[in-house]
Amino acid sequence: MNEIKSIEASQMKKHVDEFKVGDTVKVHFKIVEGKNERIQIYEGLVIAMKNAQVGKTFTVRKNSYGVGVERVFPLHSPRVDKVEVVRPGKVRRAKLYYIRGKVGKAAKIKELISHKKPAPKAAPPSEAAATN
Repeated sequence: MNEIKSIEASQMKKHVDEFKVGDTVKVHFKIVEGKNERIQIYEGLVIAMKNAQVGKTFTVRKNSYGVGVERVFPLHSPRVDKVEVVRPGKVRRAKLYYIRGKVGKAAKIKELISHKKPAPKAAPPSEAAATN
């Protein structure tokens, strides 16, 4: 068992992009066509994540020409180049399978607004400088 765990640990990515269910993401996926290799971007909503250490996967759903398309990506695959969070989502479910039955605006997820610390205010200009 120890050998299996060491092999799995060597195959896991060191830095994993932070995202969660409900986020809209861009997945940079390597496509091999003959001898050429290119990166294709797949943008959509993360509707599910399955946690199984090295076999961890996430499902991304998007609408393509009016048809819903879902794709499952293995997180620790060498073909997944990077995952960018376009819009963080505010959800209360672990699996968003109910989105499959929604169309148009009903299929939208609320955006998670993270409050940033306000910038320090600049000193108000003096009255003498305002008269000149």
